[in-house]
Amino acid sequence: MERRTFKNLIIGFGKAGKTLAKSLANKGESVAIVEQSTRMYGGTCINIGCIPSKSLIVNGQKGEAFTEAVLQKFSLVEKLNKKNYHMIADEPNATVIDGKARFLSDHEVEVSEEGKPVMLVQAERIFINTGARAILPSILGMSESKNLVTSTGLMDLQEKPERLLIVGSGYIGLEFASMFLSYGSKVTIIDSHSMFLPRQDRDVAQRIKQDLEDAGAVFKLGYEINGVFDRNEESILNITREGQAEETHGDKILLATGRKPNTSGLGLENTSIKVGEAGHILVNEKLETSVPNIWALGDVHGGPQFTYTSLDDFRIIESQLYGDKSRTLSNRGELASSVFITPTLSNIGLTETIAQAQGTRYRLFRLEATAIPKSAVLGQSKGLLKALVDPETQEILGATLYAEESHEVINILSLAIKAKLPYTMLRDHIYTHPTMSEALNDLFAPANEVKL
Repeated sequence: MERRTFKNLIIGFGKAGKTLAKSLANKGESVAIVEQSTRMYGGTCINIGCIPSKSLIVNGQKGEAFTEAVLQKFSLVEKLNKKNYHMIADEPNATVIDGKARFLSDHEVEVSEEGKPVMLVQAERIFINTGARAILPSILGMSESKNLVTSTGLMDLQEKPERLLIVGSGYIGLEFASMFLSYGSKVTIIDSHSMFLPRQDRDVAQRIKQDLEDAGAVFKLGYEINGVFDRNEESILNITREGQAEETHGDKILLATGRKPNTSGLGLENTSIKVGEAGHILVNEKLETSVPNIWALGDVHGGPQFTYTSLDDFRIIESQLYGDKSRTLSNRGELASSVFITPTLSNIGLTETIAQAQGTRYRLFRLEATAIPKSAVLGQSKGLLKALVDPETQEILGATLYAEESHEVINILSLAIKAKLPYTMLRDHIYTHPTMSEALNDLFAPANEVKL
């Protein structure tokens, strides 16, 4: 058995891990980064997540054929994968180790790869960055069906499914529904919950559902899935609602029921690292686990599963180990998010629904996307913008932007919230024209305040 010792060991080649590895190597420290799949150099985002999915979304909106869009996606991902590998592997103080890591004790890890001797790695400091994996629901007949796929498998198809069934009406399911509608697939979305997008305000959720239906989507909400079986080349879902059974037919079935922290097989039972009920590694505000000199970064410690929060996890580690120790999870602030449907849905902070549930007082501003000149230029005037303002401080409490290019505009609101700017700063700012950001002039105008 080969034995290796490093000052730093990073398990997982994701956003936080690779950025940390580069930083540590540049500081002259020895660092090893372990990755079990060569396909995953660089992490979920660039290989099987944000980047390939957004590439397919953009090409679908441009009218590209699906087969050509998939080839472009593969080419893009391959380039990024290689770039990320060499970003670390070419560092003289860094070592990339292929294989699956498993803890033997708190600071002792074995790395195994098929066909190669097991390696024993010891490190003074260990950073766990193993990400998240798809949640696979228990469906009768699932293991026998050849047409069930996760988002990864769906994006690897060479041909589009003419009929796509999506199990789950959450954000992942909706992105793929919108994507495949743009390529001409017939899309049916099945969910056991009757309420669509329960975390969104009802006016926004209803608008999104209607727009997807107008694009051709069929919703079957409040349905239980009893089983799946294949007949010839198609798959059939047996579903039930209020005692009434029916069958839904499709060429592929996407399981979009969420993702969970990837700790299975990591050997945490051999350590004193504490794990939560959802399988996530428990950390404090400094990302420290229950074992000294072991940290968890990214999706594996639970919370919002975004690549940009993983990057901020790196910043917290950097601040704690080499900086002024000021950066923590507790002062991260509000996080913006975007769902890349058509048009894009972006959120930050409070919605009306949450504010009312909390008993928070607010002023409400509301603007139809049809009032934005850039929407007309883009030929996409669907949508609705809402913002909540504190009636005393005049600071922005939250915003929901369901509009084209809202994934760009939401970052302006994020910065304003972080800086505690009064909403009038955005209302009175001079923006270039025609842009979606200038919608903030109108959104916060007195005429668009809703009397509560």
